[in-house]
Amino acid sequence: MPNLLRIDASVRVTDSHSRSLADELQSRWLQANPGGKVNERDLANNPVRALENDTVIGYYTSEENMTETLRQATAQSDMLIAELMDSDALLLSTPMYNFSVPAVLKAWIDQVVRMHKTFGFDDAGNVYGMVKNKPAYVAIALGAQFTDTPLMAMDFLRPYLKSLLGFIGFEQVEVFTVESTAQDKDLMEVSKQKMITQIEELFSQAVA
Repeated sequence: MPNLLRIDASVRVTDSHSRSLADELQSRWLQANPGGKVNERDLANNPVRALENDTVIGYYTSEENMTETLRQATAQSDMLIAELMDSDALLLSTPMYNFSVPAVLKAWIDQVVRMHKTFGFDDAGNVYGMVKNKPAYVAIALGAQFTDTPLMAMDFLRPYLKSLLGFIGFEQVEVFTVESTAQDKDLMEVSKQKMITQIEELFSQAVA
């Protein structure tokens, strides 16, 4: 049974454009994966802890030298990484806050992007990702119109997430963005319908 891990980062539980777009993606994924299961993690209602001193020490401590204190400090990271590794696909929904990721999403990232767990280095010193054979779907909401405007230079969210997911091993990262959610309702609706069409096309190809 395929398993989709869904991560939501918007503090807006209702009327969230990123969550709404993720709903479209989830619906299409379920249609393409009959009998599939969705494991939802809402970072706004159930935030993960930010990194602490013992957490970072634990990340760089060998298994034989781990203490009970360090095991407790890294337990959440272990759990979140296992959750990611056990999934067959990732669905990540997030708004842009101040040109980048929300704090709750950054906390999740800091718990999941971990050496020897989700990325490593080969004998030549080259980095490789350890999250293999699963796609990532990213649903993003932008308050303003960024594409083809001067604001595009301040979009640190989409390049960051694509690079980060690729860094830990995702070879297929599909990004869908609704823009102008706080600026122009008409532009937003055009943007949303365009994304829905792209989602339908993506999953129709997967089914075919």
